[in-house]
Amino acid sequence: MRDPQQDPRQDPRRDSRQEQEQEQEQEPAAAAPEPAGARALLDALWPPRVTRSQLLAAALLFALGLALAIQVRAASSEETALRNARPEDLVRILSDLEDRTARLEDERAGLEEQRSDLETSSDQAEEARRQTLERERQLGVLAGTMAAQGPGISLRISDPRGVVEADMLLDAVQELRAAGAEAIQINDVRIVADTSFVDHNGGVRIDGVPAGAPYLVSAIGRPQDLEPALNIPGGVVQSLENEGAGVTMDRPETVVVDALRSAEQPDYAQSSS
Repeated sequence: MRDPQQDPRQDPRRDSRQEQEQEQEQEPAAAAPEPAGARALLDALWPPRVTRSQLLAAALLFALGLALAIQVRAASSEETALRNARPEDLVRILSDLEDRTARLEDERAGLEEQRSDLETSSDQAEEARRQTLERERQLGVLAGTMAAQGPGISLRISDPRGVVEADMLLDAVQELRAAGAEAIQINDVRIVADTSFVDHNGGVRIDGVPAGAPYLVSAIGRPQDLEPALNIPGGVVQSLENEGAGVTMDRPETVVVDALRSAEQPDYAQSSS
């Protein structure tokens, strides 16, 4: 008969080995050692090391991106403004562009003609003096120090309701200038580049001089350019009439602009020649 103490299933050494095997199975696997290459890459990237050249490159890229964004936004804004503009506004813009192109072409042709005259003239000194005097006369007309006459238009603005303001007269002057007017006069005041228009006590002062209705505007230039510039849809004439002012326009054979401005001497600028 077998002794129970000799039963292998109850062997204490065998039970101890089984417990050790179970503990080893339950222990988590040891973490694998980190590769040396990964550690080197991590050390190179962190903490970040920024040099002055990298900061400069980043600033330049930021500025370039900002400039491109602003340019794209400005272009889209102009395109949106043109897309939403009224037909009469588009007609005015197109007319102004055509007039400016024509004036630039005329100016270029005139300068080329002057150069040709200087190159082909037998007495270049006399030709240069003649051109200088002609240029001086033109500048005198533009500065308002010399009287002028020539083709153009005459505009009469009546104001029975007292609605004409300084900005309306200024709009008329700007439209005439954009259309190529070379000399402009309102009542007895010569209009030049620095002329001021101010509302004052229910009226208008032009360069400090009171100007009352009717406002007589004389402009020298090509009548076929000046008159359409004022009569375009939504332009000066239509705006004045919508406010209740009366506007009549004529094309006399000769327009006289004889109001003069005194030549002002500069306080600081001197000729360098």
